[in-house]
Amino acid sequence: MTAPVPEVGVGLVVFKGNQILLGRRRGGDDDGAYGSQGGHLEHLELFEDAVLRELAEEAGPDLKVKNLRFQCIFNLTKYAPKHYVGISMTAEWESGEPQLTEPDKFYDWGWYDLDNLPSPLYEPVALHLASMKSDKVYIEVAK
Repeated sequence: MTAPVPEVGVGLVVFKGNQILLGRRRGGDDDGAYGSQGGHLEHLELFEDAVLRELAEEAGPDLKVKNLRFQCIFNLTKYAPKHYVGISMTAEWESGEPQLTEPDKFYDWGWYDLDNLPSPLYEPVALHLASMKSDKVYIEVAK
């Protein structure tokens, strides 16, 4: 039997001024929690390509971003037996509005003020925001 191995997850947090784009998750890890666009890194895919693909798949092809950059990496075991190494990117909104293109994965999308975020936040988004506040680019998460 082969031992389980961590999966590589990618995520993108999009900022529009003092707001971030969040969707309320449907099913899977943390149903009802507010998360950003993200998913699994595909074989031979670049991080930037992965997050832009996830953005288009989950929030629609008309939503455009700029200033895409790395924010942090984290080791996430909260959803055991799943284990993720997460790569989180950040970008600024350029144009377009989110569309509910995957209603099986999200209930809705919205722009939320950083000073008044909805709860609960999906753990990768919480880690991304903690990275921004602390300037840490690596976060180890205990169970």
